[in-house]
Amino acid sequence: MLRGKVALVAGATRGAGRGIAVELGAAGATVYATGRTTRHRQSESARPETIEETAEMVSAAGGTGIAVAVDHLVPDEVRRLVARIRAEQGRLDVLVNDIWGGENLFEWNKPVWDHDLANGLRMLRLGVDTHLITAHHALPLLIERPGGLLVEVTDGTADYNADHYRLSPFYDLAKVAVTRMAWAHSRDLAPHGATSVSLTPGWLRSEAMLEAYGVNEDNWREAARIQPHFVISETPRFVGRAVAALAADPERARWNGQSLSSGGLAKVYGFTDLDGSQPDAWRYVPEVQDAGRPADATGYR
Repeated sequence: MLRGKVALVAGATRGAGRGIAVELGAAGATVYATGRTTRHRQSESARPETIEETAEMVSAAGGTGIAVAVDHLVPDEVRRLVARIRAEQGRLDVLVNDIWGGENLFEWNKPVWDHDLANGLRMLRLGVDTHLITAHHALPLLIERPGGLLVEVTDGTADYNADHYRLSPFYDLAKVAVTRMAWAHSRDLAPHGATSVSLTPGWLRSEAMLEAYGVNEDNWREAARIQPHFVISETPRFVGRAVAALAADPERARWNGQSLSSGGLAKVYGFTDLDGSQPDAWRYVPEVQDAGRPADATGYR
Protein backbone atom coordinates (compact mmCIF):
# COMPACT_ATOMS: atom_id res chain seq x y z
CA MET A 1 0.00 0.00 0.00
CA LEU A 2 2.87 2.38 0.76
CA ARG A 3 5.46 1.29 -1.79
CA GLY A 4 7.40 4.37 -2.88
CA LYS A 5 6.40 6.35 0.22
CA VAL A 6 8.95 7.70 2.68
CA ALA A 7 8.34 7.87 6.42
CA LEU A 8 10.25 9.26 9.36
CA VAL A 9 9.43 7.61 12.68
CA ALA A 10 11.06 9.81 15.29
CA GLY A 11 11.49 7.74 18.43
CA ALA A 12 11.47 4.29 16.83
CA THR A 13 13.82 2.48 19.18
CA ARG A 14 11.17 0.51 21.04
CA GLY A 15 7.51 0.37 22.04
CA ALA A 16 4.94 2.12 19.87
CA GLY A 17 7.60 3.74 17.70
CA ARG A 18 9.11 0.39 16.77
CA GLY A 19 5.67 -1.10 16.12
CA ILE A 20 4.75 1.81 13.86
CA ALA A 21 8.02 1.64 11.94
CA VAL A 22 7.65 -2.10 11.34
CA GLU A 23 4.06 -1.84 10.12
CA LEU A 24 4.91 1.02 7.77
CA GLY A 25 7.66 -1.23 6.46
CA ALA A 26 5.21 -4.11 6.09
CA ALA A 27 3.13 -1.81 3.89
CA GLY A 28 6.19 -1.23 1.69
CA ALA A 29 7.45 2.15 2.89
CA THR A 30 11.00 3.35 3.28
CA VAL A 31 11.30 4.17 6.98
CA TYR A 32 13.90 6.30 8.70
CA ALA A 33 13.99 5.03 12.29
CA THR A 34 15.55 7.47 14.72
CA GLY A 35 16.42 7.44 18.40
CA ARG A 36 19.29 7.78 20.83
CA THR A 37 20.05 4.15 21.64
CA THR A 38 22.32 2.39 19.15
CA ARG A 39 24.50 -0.69 19.32
CA HIS A 40 27.27 1.62 20.50
CA ARG A 41 25.44 4.10 22.74
CA GLN A 42 22.63 3.91 25.25
CA SER A 43 20.17 6.65 26.20
CA GLU A 44 19.02 7.53 29.71
CA SER A 45 16.21 5.01 29.33
CA ALA A 46 18.87 2.31 29.87
CA ARG A 47 16.98 -0.18 27.68
CA PRO A 48 18.71 -2.71 25.38
CA GLU A 49 16.62 -2.10 22.24
CA THR A 50 18.40 -0.23 19.42
CA ILE A 51 17.43 1.69 16.31
CA GLU A 52 19.50 -0.72 14.21
CA GLU A 53 17.29 -3.59 15.38
CA THR A 54 14.21 -1.59 14.44
CA ALA A 55 15.55 -0.83 10.96
CA GLU A 56 16.32 -4.51 10.43
CA MET A 57 12.78 -5.43 11.48
CA VAL A 58 11.39 -2.88 9.00
CA SER A 59 13.38 -4.44 6.16
CA ALA A 60 12.44 -7.97 7.23
CA ALA A 61 8.77 -6.93 7.14
CA GLY A 62 9.07 -5.88 3.49
CA GLY A 63 10.09 -2.24 3.62
CA THR A 64 13.42 -0.45 3.67
CA GLY A 65 14.64 0.40 7.16
CA ILE A 66 17.25 3.08 7.71
CA ALA A 67 18.56 3.70 11.24
CA VAL A 68 19.79 7.18 12.09
CA ALA A 69 21.04 8.14 15.55
CA VAL A 70 19.38 11.44 16.46
CA ASP A 71 18.81 13.33 19.68
CA HIS A 72 15.63 15.22 18.83
CA LEU A 73 16.40 17.83 21.47
CA VAL A 74 19.35 18.98 19.37
CA PRO A 75 18.04 21.09 16.47
CA ASP A 76 21.16 20.69 14.34
CA GLU A 77 20.91 16.89 14.50
CA VAL A 78 17.29 17.04 13.36
CA ARG A 79 18.13 19.53 10.63
CA ARG A 80 20.86 17.23 9.32
CA LEU A 81 18.48 14.27 9.44
CA VAL A 82 15.90 16.05 7.28
CA ALA A 83 18.60 17.23 4.89
CA ARG A 84 19.71 13.62 4.51
CA ILE A 85 16.15 12.45 3.78
CA ARG A 86 15.80 15.20 1.18
CA ALA A 87 19.11 14.27 -0.47
CA GLU A 88 18.45 10.51 -0.46
CA GLN A 89 14.70 10.40 -1.13
CA GLY A 90 13.60 13.84 -2.30
CA ARG A 91 10.36 13.54 -0.35
CA LEU A 92 8.73 12.88 3.02
CA ASP A 93 5.21 11.45 3.08
CA VAL A 94 4.71 10.48 6.72
CA LEU A 95 6.13 12.00 9.90
CA VAL A 96 5.48 10.17 13.16
CA ASN A 97 6.49 11.98 16.32
CA ASP A 98 6.74 9.26 18.95
CA ILE A 99 9.65 10.78 20.83
CA TRP A 100 9.53 10.20 24.57
CA GLY A 101 12.20 8.53 26.71
CA GLY A 102 10.73 9.74 30.02
CA GLU A 103 9.88 6.32 31.44
CA ASN A 104 12.30 6.65 34.35
CA LEU A 105 11.44 10.26 35.18
CA PHE A 106 7.81 10.41 36.26
CA GLU A 107 6.68 9.79 39.82
CA TRP A 108 3.20 8.33 40.32
CA ASN A 109 0.51 10.41 41.97
CA LYS A 110 2.78 13.16 43.29
CA PRO A 111 1.76 16.83 43.29
CA VAL A 112 4.11 19.30 41.72
CA TRP A 113 5.72 20.22 45.05
CA ASP A 114 6.64 16.61 45.83
CA HIS A 115 7.75 15.57 42.33
CA ASP A 116 11.45 15.91 41.53
CA LEU A 117 11.59 19.21 39.65
CA ALA A 118 14.55 18.41 37.41
CA ASN A 119 12.96 15.13 36.33
CA GLY A 120 9.63 16.80 35.67
CA LEU A 121 11.11 19.53 33.51
CA ARG A 122 13.26 17.00 31.67
CA MET A 123 10.10 15.03 30.94
CA LEU A 124 8.53 18.08 29.33
CA ARG A 125 11.60 18.67 27.21
CA LEU A 126 11.63 15.04 26.05
CA GLY A 127 7.90 14.84 25.43
CA VAL A 128 7.08 18.31 24.09
CA ASP A 129 10.18 20.19 22.91
CA THR A 130 11.37 17.24 20.81
CA HIS A 131 8.09 17.10 18.92
CA LEU A 132 8.18 20.82 18.13
CA ILE A 133 11.84 20.76 17.07
CA THR A 134 11.20 17.83 14.75
CA ALA A 135 8.06 19.37 13.28
CA HIS A 136 9.91 22.65 12.67
CA HIS A 137 12.56 20.96 10.55
CA ALA A 138 10.59 18.12 8.93
CA LEU A 139 7.25 19.65 7.99
CA PRO A 140 8.64 21.91 5.24
CA LEU A 141 9.69 18.76 3.37
CA LEU A 142 6.39 17.00 4.14
CA ILE A 143 4.28 19.79 2.63
CA GLU A 144 6.19 19.93 -0.64
CA ARG A 145 3.81 17.24 -1.94
CA PRO A 146 0.08 17.24 -1.17
CA GLY A 147 -1.18 14.36 0.94
CA GLY A 148 1.41 14.32 3.71
CA LEU A 149 0.55 12.85 7.11
CA LEU A 150 1.74 13.95 10.56
CA VAL A 151 1.00 11.63 13.50
CA GLU A 152 1.65 12.92 17.01
CA VAL A 153 1.73 9.92 19.36
CA THR A 154 0.51 10.46 22.92
CA ASP A 155 -1.07 8.60 25.83
CA GLY A 156 -4.85 8.84 26.12
CA THR A 157 -7.58 10.29 23.95
CA ALA A 158 -8.57 13.93 24.23
CA ASP A 159 -11.91 12.93 25.76
CA TYR A 160 -10.34 10.68 28.40
CA ASN A 161 -7.55 13.07 29.34
CA ALA A 162 -9.95 16.01 29.60
CA ASP A 163 -11.28 14.81 32.95
CA HIS A 164 -8.73 12.22 34.15
CA TYR A 165 -5.55 13.13 36.02
CA ARG A 166 -2.58 11.40 34.38
CA LEU A 167 -0.06 10.41 37.06
CA SER A 168 1.48 13.82 37.83
CA PRO A 169 1.27 17.42 36.60
CA PHE A 170 4.38 16.94 34.47
CA TYR A 171 3.27 13.71 32.79
CA ASP A 172 -0.26 15.03 32.41
CA LEU A 173 0.94 18.19 30.69
CA ALA A 174 3.35 16.32 28.42
CA LYS A 175 0.65 14.04 27.06
CA VAL A 176 -2.16 16.58 26.81
CA ALA A 177 0.17 19.06 25.09
CA VAL A 178 0.87 16.62 22.27
CA THR A 179 -2.83 16.31 21.50
CA ARG A 180 -3.23 20.06 21.33
CA MET A 181 -0.06 20.29 19.25
CA ALA A 182 -1.53 17.95 16.64
CA TRP A 183 -4.67 20.09 16.50
CA ALA A 184 -2.63 23.27 16.04
CA HIS A 185 -0.53 21.69 13.28
CA SER A 186 -3.72 20.62 11.53
CA ARG A 187 -4.63 24.28 11.04
CA ASP A 188 -1.26 25.05 9.49
CA LEU A 189 -1.07 21.91 7.35
CA ALA A 190 -4.57 21.88 5.86
CA PRO A 191 -3.86 24.64 3.30
CA HIS A 192 -0.99 22.50 2.02
CA GLY A 193 -3.13 19.39 1.59
CA ALA A 194 -1.56 17.65 4.58
CA THR A 195 -3.21 15.99 7.59
CA SER A 196 -2.27 16.11 11.27
CA VAL A 197 -3.68 13.83 13.98
CA SER A 198 -2.86 12.75 17.50
CA LEU A 199 -2.91 9.01 18.10
CA THR A 200 -2.80 6.93 21.25
CA PRO A 201 -2.24 3.22 21.65
CA GLY A 202 -4.15 1.43 24.38
CA TRP A 203 -2.48 -0.48 27.19
CA LEU A 204 0.75 -1.18 25.37
CA ARG A 205 2.61 -4.47 25.74
CA SER A 206 5.92 -2.74 25.21
CA GLU A 207 9.24 -4.42 25.88
CA ALA A 208 9.47 -2.63 29.22
CA MET A 209 5.92 -3.55 30.23
CA LEU A 210 6.42 -7.23 29.45
CA GLU A 211 9.65 -7.19 31.42
CA ALA A 212 8.01 -5.45 34.37
CA TYR A 213 5.41 -8.22 34.62
CA GLY A 214 7.94 -10.99 34.04
CA VAL A 215 6.24 -12.29 30.89
CA ASN A 216 6.83 -12.34 27.15
CA GLU A 217 4.59 -12.04 24.13
CA ASP A 218 3.89 -15.77 24.15
CA ASN A 219 2.60 -15.93 27.74
CA TRP A 220 1.53 -12.33 28.35
CA ARG A 221 -1.87 -13.34 29.72
CA GLU A 222 -0.15 -14.68 32.83
CA ALA A 223 0.46 -11.05 33.85
CA ALA A 224 -3.26 -10.78 34.58
CA ARG A 225 -2.52 -12.53 37.87
CA ILE A 226 -0.64 -9.38 38.89
CA GLN A 227 -2.74 -6.80 37.05
CA PRO A 228 -6.12 -8.24 35.98
CA HIS A 229 -6.90 -5.38 33.58
CA PHE A 230 -3.87 -6.33 31.51
CA VAL A 231 -6.37 -8.47 29.59
CA ILE A 232 -7.11 -5.44 27.42
CA SER A 233 -3.47 -4.87 26.45
CA GLU A 234 -2.22 -4.70 22.87
CA THR A 235 1.04 -5.16 21.00
CA PRO A 236 2.95 -2.16 19.59
CA ARG A 237 2.13 -3.49 16.13
CA PHE A 238 -1.56 -2.69 16.65
CA VAL A 239 -0.96 1.06 16.77
CA GLY A 240 1.50 0.52 13.92
CA ARG A 241 -1.30 -0.88 11.81
CA ALA A 242 -3.38 2.15 12.71
CA VAL A 243 -0.72 4.47 11.29
CA ALA A 244 -0.29 2.33 8.17
CA ALA A 245 -4.05 2.42 7.59
CA LEU A 246 -4.13 6.20 7.96
CA ALA A 247 -1.17 6.64 5.61
CA ALA A 248 -2.82 4.43 2.96
CA ASP A 249 -6.23 6.12 3.19
CA PRO A 250 -6.74 8.54 0.28
CA GLU A 251 -9.42 10.25 2.38
CA ARG A 252 -7.31 10.64 5.53
CA ALA A 253 -7.94 14.40 5.54
CA ARG A 254 -11.30 13.61 7.15
CA TRP A 255 -9.36 12.97 10.37
CA ASN A 256 -7.47 16.28 10.32
CA GLY A 257 -7.03 17.71 13.82
CA GLN A 258 -8.70 14.78 15.56
CA SER A 259 -7.64 12.71 18.57
CA LEU A 260 -7.61 9.04 17.52
CA SER A 261 -6.91 5.68 19.14
CA SER A 262 -5.67 2.36 17.80
CA GLY A 263 -8.81 0.58 18.98
CA GLY A 264 -11.10 3.19 17.48
CA LEU A 265 -9.38 3.12 14.09
CA ALA A 266 -9.46 -0.68 14.03
CA LYS A 267 -13.23 -0.49 13.93
CA VAL A 268 -13.06 1.83 10.90
CA TYR A 269 -10.30 0.19 8.88
CA GLY A 270 -10.76 -3.44 9.96
CA PHE A 271 -7.16 -4.22 10.96
CA THR A 272 -6.44 -6.46 13.93
CA ASP A 273 -3.70 -7.02 16.45
CA LEU A 274 -1.29 -9.92 15.91
CA ASP A 275 -3.70 -12.33 17.62
CA GLY A 276 -6.59 -11.36 15.37
CA SER A 277 -8.40 -9.30 18.03
CA GLN A 278 -9.29 -5.59 18.11
CA PRO A 279 -8.64 -4.40 21.69
CA ASP A 280 -10.46 -1.15 22.41
CA ALA A 281 -8.67 0.02 25.55
CA TRP A 282 -10.03 3.57 25.64
CA ARG A 283 -13.56 2.23 25.80
CA TYR A 284 -12.63 -0.50 28.29
CA VAL A 285 -10.71 1.71 30.75
CA PRO A 286 -13.58 4.07 31.69
CA GLU A 287 -16.32 1.46 31.39
CA VAL A 288 -14.61 -1.39 33.24
CA GLN A 289 -11.36 -0.42 34.97
CA ASP A 290 -12.28 3.05 36.21
CA ALA A 291 -15.81 1.90 37.01
CA GLY A 292 -14.44 -0.68 39.43
CA ARG A 293 -15.85 -3.64 37.52
CA PRO A 294 -14.06 -7.03 37.45
CA ALA A 295 -11.51 -7.37 34.67
CA ASP A 296 -13.17 -8.88 31.62
CA ALA A 297 -12.28 -7.96 28.04
CA THR A 298 -15.32 -9.70 26.59
CA GLY A 299 -16.84 -7.34 24.05
CA TYR A 300 -13.80 -5.06 24.16
CA ARG A 301 -11.38 -6.98 21.95
